[in-house]
Amino acid sequence: MEYVKLGTTGLDVSRICVGCMSFGVPDRGNHEWTLDEEQSRPVIRRAVEAGINFFDTANVYSDGTSEEIVGRALAEYARRDEIVLATKVHGRMRPGPNGGGLSRKAIMTEIDNSLRRLGTDYVDLYQIHRWDPSTPIEETMEALHDVVKAGKARYIGASSMWAWQFAKAQFTAERNGWTRFVTMQNHYNLLYREEEREMMPFCADQGVGVIPWSPLARGRLARAWDETTHRAATDEFGKTLYQEGDREIVEAVTAIAEARGVTRAQVALAWVLSKPFVSAPIVGMGKDRHLDDALAALELRLTGDEIARLEKPYTPHPVAGF
Repeated sequence: MEYVKLGTTGLDVSRICVGCMSFGVPDRGNHEWTLDEEQSRPVIRRAVEAGINFFDTANVYSDGTSEEIVGRALAEYARRDEIVLATKVHGRMRPGPNGGGLSRKAIMTEIDNSLRRLGTDYVDLYQIHRWDPSTPIEETMEALHDVVKAGKARYIGASSMWAWQFAKAQFTAERNGWTRFVTMQNHYNLLYREEEREMMPFCADQGVGVIPWSPLARGRLARAWDETTHRAATDEFGKTLYQEGDREIVEAVTAIAEARGVTRAQVALAWVLSKPFVSAPIVGMGKDRHLDDALAALELRLTGDEIARLEKPYTPHPVAGF
């Protein structure tokens, strides 16, 4: 396993991060395709045995049951100080006032709930899942700073938002002497490269670690364009992200995979890993082959011509994933 520093921090993370949205009670939350605890545990164990130390979940995944499953499994398969455990806050966890968002009340409530479900005293990376336009950024950043100073999180990070919003949050923290975000978890893959316009250059300039979500475009880059899966058929959010014009890119991935004798997923992940601003893509793992592909992608080096061939069909896309 390869390890890298997360941005400009001293924290060592595996080059692959396990996306834990795949783990959770199927009839809790919005993802009926998730793996229950019995199915999840072998996948998590294999990831740990492969040397992966970076796991990313969220309070909203399967109504909190992802955190519960991941927490119990990691407690059995690894020492806590060996694991870099990340979770997120923002999404609605209950009806009524203050049931979601990034107010001080919501953050202080949800960090304690996440720690209880994860069975740990702290998380290594606590991330805001999205921007909250209804809460002043000063309130959010001070609350996150207090979470860190209370020892409940080692670092903080952000997820999909406009680059100006991220810059505003960082400026607010620096101006007040509060903890700054060290990571950006954004939407980035061969089918969606809009983040290359502003967010990626900003992160590279500021030394922010990039841990992109959906590096396989919800699986579209790992299969033939017309092939479907149960997840694809029931993933309402995923249906909003990509468009028919992306077919040519998938065909380029297929051609290179066939020529190299590897899978499409390995080619698509190798492309993401080739970007110097990416610390560790977040890879969902619902099957053994998903882990196998991620590990193999670490060894696959694409040529300059192959990268150009993969990138050439791309056209500007509407902003998606916020």
